[in-house]
Amino acid sequence: MRRILAVDDDSDILEVLQYILEDSGYEVITLADGHYLFDKIKESQPDLILLDIMLGNLDGRDLCKSVKSRIETHDIPVILISASHEVSKTLNQIGAPDDFIAKPFDIDVLLRSINRQLDSAA
Repeated sequence: MRRILAVDDDSDILEVLQYILEDSGYEVITLADGHYLFDKIKESQPDLILLDIMLGNLDGRDLCKSVKSRIETHDIPVILISASHEVSKTLNQIGAPDDFIAKPFDIDVLLRSINRQLDSAA
Protein backbone atom coordinates (compact mmCIF):
# COMPACT_ATOMS: atom_id res chain seq x y z
CA MET A 1 0.00 0.00 0.00
CA ARG A 2 1.41 3.39 -1.01
CA ARG A 3 1.92 5.84 1.86
CA ILE A 4 1.08 9.54 1.58
CA LEU A 5 2.12 12.20 4.08
CA ALA A 6 -0.39 15.08 4.12
CA VAL A 7 0.86 18.30 5.74
CA ASP A 8 -1.60 21.10 6.48
CA ASP A 9 -2.23 23.28 9.53
CA ASP A 10 -5.99 23.03 8.97
CA SER A 11 -7.27 19.92 10.75
CA ASP A 12 -10.48 19.90 8.67
CA ILE A 13 -8.51 19.70 5.43
CA LEU A 14 -6.31 16.94 6.86
CA GLU A 15 -9.42 15.01 7.84
CA VAL A 16 -10.93 15.36 4.35
CA LEU A 17 -7.65 14.38 2.68
CA GLN A 18 -7.29 11.37 4.93
CA TYR A 19 -10.83 10.21 4.19
CA ILE A 20 -10.48 10.68 0.40
CA LEU A 21 -7.07 9.05 0.17
CA GLU A 22 -7.80 6.11 2.47
CA ASP A 23 -11.02 5.51 0.52
CA SER A 24 -8.83 5.38 -2.61
CA GLY A 25 -6.56 2.72 -1.13
CA TYR A 26 -3.69 4.77 0.26
CA GLU A 27 -2.19 4.70 3.72
CA VAL A 28 -2.29 8.27 5.03
CA ILE A 29 -0.14 9.94 7.65
CA THR A 30 -1.12 13.48 8.62
CA LEU A 31 0.97 16.29 10.07
CA ALA A 32 -0.38 19.63 11.26
CA ASP A 33 2.98 21.26 12.09
CA GLY A 34 5.57 21.65 9.34
CA HIS A 35 8.35 22.04 11.91
CA TYR A 36 8.27 18.24 12.32
CA LEU A 37 8.26 17.41 8.60
CA PHE A 38 11.64 15.70 8.46
CA ASP A 39 11.01 13.75 11.67
CA LYS A 40 7.74 12.50 10.19
CA ILE A 41 9.39 11.64 6.87
CA LYS A 42 12.07 9.63 8.65
CA GLU A 43 9.47 7.89 10.80
CA SER A 44 6.89 7.10 8.11
CA GLN A 45 8.92 6.82 4.86
CA PRO A 46 6.17 8.27 2.64
CA ASP A 47 5.92 7.54 -1.07
CA LEU A 48 4.52 11.04 -1.69
CA ILE A 49 4.03 14.29 0.24
CA LEU A 50 1.01 16.59 -0.06
CA LEU A 51 2.17 19.93 1.30
CA ASP A 52 0.14 23.05 1.97
CA ILE A 53 1.92 26.33 1.30
CA MET A 54 0.52 28.36 4.17
CA LEU A 55 1.58 26.49 7.31
CA GLY A 56 1.20 29.09 10.03
CA ASN A 57 4.61 30.75 10.28
CA LEU A 58 6.17 28.36 7.72
CA ASP A 59 6.11 28.49 3.94
CA GLY A 60 5.50 25.14 2.29
CA ARG A 61 7.59 26.24 -0.70
CA ASP A 62 10.62 26.52 1.58
CA LEU A 63 9.90 23.10 3.06
CA CYS A 64 9.56 21.69 -0.45
CA LYS A 65 12.96 23.13 -1.40
CA SER A 66 14.44 21.51 1.70
CA VAL A 67 12.90 18.14 0.80
CA LYS A 68 14.19 18.41 -2.76
CA SER A 69 17.69 19.47 -1.67
CA ARG A 70 18.36 16.56 0.70
CA ILE A 71 19.81 13.37 -0.75
CA GLU A 72 17.66 11.17 1.47
CA THR A 73 14.37 12.86 0.44
CA HIS A 74 14.86 14.42 -3.00
CA ASP A 75 13.22 11.49 -4.81
CA ILE A 76 9.95 11.77 -2.85
CA PRO A 77 7.32 13.44 -5.07
CA VAL A 78 5.91 16.62 -3.51
CA ILE A 79 2.58 18.11 -4.50
CA LEU A 80 1.96 21.62 -3.20
CA ILE A 81 -1.59 22.62 -2.37
CA SER A 82 -2.62 26.25 -2.05
CA ALA A 83 -5.46 28.69 -2.50
CA SER A 84 -3.01 30.89 -4.44
CA HIS A 85 -3.07 30.10 -8.14
CA GLU A 86 0.12 32.10 -8.71
CA VAL A 87 2.21 29.28 -7.28
CA SER A 88 1.93 27.15 -10.40
CA LYS A 89 4.42 29.53 -12.04
CA THR A 90 7.18 28.23 -9.74
CA LEU A 91 6.97 24.63 -10.96
CA ASN A 92 10.11 24.85 -13.10
CA GLN A 93 12.41 26.39 -10.49
CA ILE A 94 15.12 24.58 -8.51
CA GLY A 95 13.58 22.83 -5.51
CA ALA A 96 10.14 23.12 -7.08
CA PRO A 97 7.34 20.71 -6.28
CA ASP A 98 6.52 17.91 -8.69
CA ASP A 99 3.00 19.27 -9.09
CA PHE A 100 0.64 21.95 -7.82
CA ILE A 101 -3.05 21.74 -6.97
CA ALA A 102 -5.17 24.81 -6.24
CA LYS A 103 -7.66 24.92 -3.36
CA PRO A 104 -10.47 24.22 -3.37
CA PHE A 105 -9.34 21.09 -5.15
CA ASP A 106 -11.34 18.69 -7.25
CA ILE A 107 -11.03 15.15 -5.86
CA ASP A 108 -10.48 13.64 -9.31
CA VAL A 109 -7.74 16.16 -10.13
CA LEU A 110 -6.05 15.42 -6.80
CA LEU A 111 -6.17 11.65 -7.32
CA ARG A 112 -4.93 11.91 -10.93
CA SER A 113 -2.00 14.04 -9.81
CA ILE A 114 -1.12 11.62 -7.01
CA ASN A 115 -1.34 8.62 -9.33
CA ARG A 116 0.76 10.35 -11.98
CA GLN A 117 3.48 11.25 -9.48
CA LEU A 118 3.54 7.79 -7.89
CA ASP A 119 3.66 6.10 -11.29
CA SER A 120 6.57 8.24 -12.47
CA ALA A 121 8.45 7.73 -9.19
CA ALA A 122 8.12 3.95 -9.34
